[in-house]
Amino acid sequence: MIAPAGSAAATIAEIGVVLIAGSTIIFIAVMLLLALALRRRMSPPGRPKGEFPLEGTPISEPRRALTRVWVIGGGVVFPVLVLSALLAYATVRSAQLTATQKVDGLLISVTAKMWWWEVRYRDPRTARDIVLANEIRLPVGRPVMLGLTTSDVIHSFWVPALAGKVDMVPGRVHQLRIEASEPGVYRGQCAEFCGEQHAKMAIHVVALAPDDFERWLDRQQQPAVEPGEASAQRGLRVFKEQRCDACHTVRGLAEASRIGPDLTHVGSRLYLGAGTLLADRNNLREWIAHIQRVKPGARMPSYERLDGASLHALATFLDELK
Repeated sequence: MIAPAGSAAATIAEIGVVLIAGSTIIFIAVMLLLALALRRRMSPPGRPKGEFPLEGTPISEPRRALTRVWVIGGGVVFPVLVLSALLAYATVRSAQLTATQKVDGLLISVTAKMWWWEVRYRDPRTARDIVLANEIRLPVGRPVMLGLTTSDVIHSFWVPALAGKVDMVPGRVHQLRIEASEPGVYRGQCAEFCGEQHAKMAIHVVALAPDDFERWLDRQQQPAVEPGEASAQRGLRVFKEQRCDACHTVRGLAEASRIGPDLTHVGSRLYLGAGTLLADRNNLREWIAHIQRVKPGARMPSYERLDGASLHALATFLDELK
């Protein structure tokens, strides 16, 4: 079982344990009744053990009464009482999960796309959006409200260790309150089949200590800086020459675009391609050159045509965007 790392996930785990325990009790009780009934039928009073009774053998009235008690009490009353109690419990606890709750402070917009996630924070000082991709960072012990939507087909947001699953429907915004109780990296996944690369549409939630989160958010608000290393400078030229800025934004260095993921601080992320590859310079080269081999159907062409030096320079430039 996945260890809950948030209050919502803990509630869901509790509901699951209680329902499994209740259904197990009912199952065991019914099986005991079945075993008892078979034993009595195989060995009725006055007949040798194991000898099957002849058809038409009369059953005494006391035995009929006892059978009715067991059938009605154990087969009807007991399951109805237990199942009703479980239904009432699950209804109350589920209502607590879905109740509208006000969260003061951090609001994060998450838009699902084929097959990646756009994540937007609102800069509290300038009211401008801070755009990231495939990764949500939040402070430990502080509730955060997610606004979930999709720009194309139905997707589903699910980070099992933190909260339940929420379907994302085009034209609608659904809310989900999450809170991490301890630092860590929690993997999420699109849980609604959405196309060819559905299985490679992960999202990672990184829970940081409050001070670390504030420092991280402050860095994310800043635009990218001009690269200092010669190879990275060449990479920026390659980035523009290959018209990467037609789809990707690098704030401060390339024009804004809304087609592909924002790459302003791509070097600070844990993974590439929505959890497809670990983020490092070697994997950046692999991703750029062979994306259609790594993630077939992704809406970006492979760049095998780039020579080795240009590919290395471009990967260096992107890796330095911290």
